[in-house]
Amino acid sequence: MCAASVGTREISRHAVRAELARVAFNRFCLTGFDEVTFADLAEAAGVSRSTFLRYFGTKEDVVLFVFDPVGDVITDALDADQAGEHDWDRLRNAVEAAVTFLVRDVQELVTIVSLVDRTPALCARLREKQASWQPEIVARLRGTGSSADGSPVVANVRAAAALECLRIVLGQWSASGGQEDLGNVLDTAFAAFSTPGRQGTEAPL
Repeated sequence: MCAASVGTREISRHAVRAELARVAFNRFCLTGFDEVTFADLAEAAGVSRSTFLRYFGTKEDVVLFVFDPVGDVITDALDADQAGEHDWDRLRNAVEAAVTFLVRDVQELVTIVSLVDRTPALCARLREKQASWQPEIVARLRGTGSSADGSPVVANVRAAAALECLRIVLGQWSASGGQEDLGNVLDTAFAAFSTPGRQGTEAPL
């Protein structure tokens, strides 16, 4: 099979998943995440239950579909910023790229993050996703000359802290109804790891 055919098929699959996720999310908001079954989602989408399950294996993955590309967005941003002065600065810029990617529809993202924050199963699944992004982020940090320390421990700590900053920033922003300035919240989160008296200039991580 030619590459063009594979690419077209993947685009089509992504479009179907996006539409199923949209319909399912509306149902979750109306009925409640725990109360909705895959049979309910399939009925709302007008497909069979088995068809729905071909695109999403869990209800958690339906809600968190919007986060699927975030790991790639962060690693692509790190690749584009290899000349950055410090890993922590590069990670801050990469997380900002992820935030920009996510905030395409403010009210939709506020609703998704709010649902995640109040649903333990979704919180746990999102952390699993973060863990799956971390190895590639670490590899990008360690594979560039700008990295100040080649230690895998340091790189892992920095990557984990940056991903946790992303989660906390989105939660804070969502709690404000999307009214807080995301850039300011992001700066505050990353400054929490900066050396006292030198916030915004250098980080011990």
